[in-house]
Amino acid sequence: MSKSITKRSEDYSKWYNELVVKADLAENSGVRGCMVIKPYGYAIWEKMQAELDKKFKETGHQNAYFPLFIPKSYFSKEASHVDGFAKECAVVTHYRLKTGEDGKTIEVDPDAKLEEELIVRPTSETIIWDTYRKWIESYRDLPILVNQWANVVRWEMRTRLFLRTAEFLWQEGHTAHATKQEAIAEAEQMLDVYADFAENFMAIPVVKGFKTENERFAGAIETYCIEALMQDGKALQAGTSHFLGQNFAKAFDVKFTSQEGKQEYVWATSWGVSTRLMGALIMTHSDDNGLVLPPNLAPIQVVIVPIHRNDEQLEAIREEVKVLTDQFKKLNISFKFDDRTTFKPGWKFNEYELKGVPLRIAIGPKDLENGTFEVARRDTLTKEIIAKDQIVTYVQDTLEAIQTNLYKKAYDYREEHITEVNSFKEFEEILESKGGFISAHWDGTIETEERIKELTKATIRCIPLDRVEEEGVCILTGKPSKGRVLFAKAY
Repeated sequence: MSKSITKRSEDYSKWYNELVVKADLAENSGVRGCMVIKPYGYAIWEKMQAELDKKFKETGHQNAYFPLFIPKSYFSKEASHVDGFAKECAVVTHYRLKTGEDGKTIEVDPDAKLEEELIVRPTSETIIWDTYRKWIESYRDLPILVNQWANVVRWEMRTRLFLRTAEFLWQEGHTAHATKQEAIAEAEQMLDVYADFAENFMAIPVVKGFKTENERFAGAIETYCIEALMQDGKALQAGTSHFLGQNFAKAFDVKFTSQEGKQEYVWATSWGVSTRLMGALIMTHSDDNGLVLPPNLAPIQVVIVPIHRNDEQLEAIREEVKVLTDQFKKLNISFKFDDRTTFKPGWKFNEYELKGVPLRIAIGPKDLENGTFEVARRDTLTKEIIAKDQIVTYVQDTLEAIQTNLYKKAYDYREEHITEVNSFKEFEEILESKGGFISAHWDGTIETEERIKELTKATIRCIPLDRVEEEGVCILTGKPSKGRVLFAKAY
């Protein structure tokens, strides 16, 4: 099965598209630009959800749910917000269908036009801040720390499974605070939560930074981000956290009475990650044989494949496996014993390699005689013979080792692909020959940023939070620069 996947070196984009489908993660649907997330893919997303949800609740957040439909007038209240999303909005204009005159076709009833059009949410700031106006009266009502798990629609013309679809799943946090300092601290805290999740759970190294004015979220004062680097040298924005200032509070007239008895506008944040993380996971770790999953996210951490010639041998293996899996259950190690007789062991090996299962244990009659198991690692494609009395400890330790190894491999690749340049000629050469993040001086203007994008298709991914302030000159204009920023071509 894995042999039928295009190699990354031949066509990275085709490799990705084929892998998503053949590993049973997702497929295109009958609705243009929308995807069906299949059970195996959704199981990975559920693991992401569970870990993030736990982290949100540990930081004091609660889940809520807000409407899918947003009155069009709400968007006109915050000018930069509507400008940012106007071209991506799906609009509901009617509320009823009717049977056509031929008695067969279905058409929109022209008499069922809505008084005000509804926007299918591209993001929920407007509907949430209209709601918060009813919830907030005094400083005692603050802070509000709310998260929503939902779907959103942004009408994309060029779509790719997980990376860019018209409808996608995500979480969006929306918080309200009494002071500017509290709101900024919240936005920065959630960026740290995302970075910790990406690095320690997904094994994806990220750069923490903030966006340029040109790349900020529509309606934000500051947009913080985590940026990851894929194996083809392109960057991927893996999460954002926005300090919204008082923009939405003023737009929706959300005020509170302070401890001093004054009427003040509330300070706001919003933050989110989406099923785009699935794309990041695939492109960071996987290889020409298929998916490579970090154990933390693998729906099946260990698969056990019996090798037998008859029912008697299979029954003996089942008895051995029951003892083993009872121990796995106690340790919360997820496993699958694939004792289907409709597929040969070789087919199963290919299947689980393609699906990225971290460890595969093969057990045959000789293994039962010798008291050993053959264990194969997905990340290194190596095999070892492990004694029966050591297998559980070996599995525990090796799952941890795989998680660490995948992070290190991705980190080393990322570090090897951060290149400092000091001229535009050097910038173009590195972009063409090596890719990755390019650290370069920029004069801080939108005009220069857009000109570089126009000339090279590279964008400023972020201004790193830990960048060193240093005097320099812009690679394009030669004008003064206060420090380096990270450029890259991106998804």
